[in-house]
Amino acid sequence: MAALPSAASRADPPAGWRAARALAAGLLCLWLAACAGPGARRPVAANPNIDPAQRTEVVMTALSLLDTRYRYGGSQARQGFDCSGLVKYVFGTAAGAALPHNTEQIARMSRPVPRSELQAGDLVFFDTLGRPNSHMGIYLGDGRFINAPSTGGQVRIDRLDNPYYRRHFQSVGTLFAR
Repeated sequence: MAALPSAASRADPPAGWRAARALAAGLLCLWLAACAGPGARRPVAANPNIDPAQRTEVVMTALSLLDTRYRYGGSQARQGFDCSGLVKYVFGTAAGAALPHNTEQIARMSRPVPRSELQAGDLVFFDTLGRPNSHMGIYLGDGRFINAPSTGGQVRIDRLDNPYYRRHFQSVGTLFAR
């Protein structure tokens, strides 16, 4: 009959286990940082009131970036994007709008829109980290939006009715003039 491990051996996990737990904790911290953006808290400009005729250009620019790799803090196509970096780049390129690299700041500068009035080029915001506006994307129409979702991922199209995004949906905003 095999001897049972002593209480002392059960209390001390192997060194490899401790290293794996530390690595997992570090990866969890990176994942939780997701795409809040490295932007510092600064005064936020008012809604830039972009010409609505530029909605198509915004959508087409965003679609041209499909499959670009995710990179925390990224705001350039060559290096990759996080969610707010993608929005900053798209609106800067397509509409000449200078946006901050921070989801919360972009949310504050956008004009709230009822979900029933959502149009292509509007912004969709999510609470994915237990804090408001921790993720965002650009609405494409037909319940779809483009976003840079997570470390190891790529810029992709998701649906608002996806169970994950439906559960974390927060609000809609626009940077376009009425």
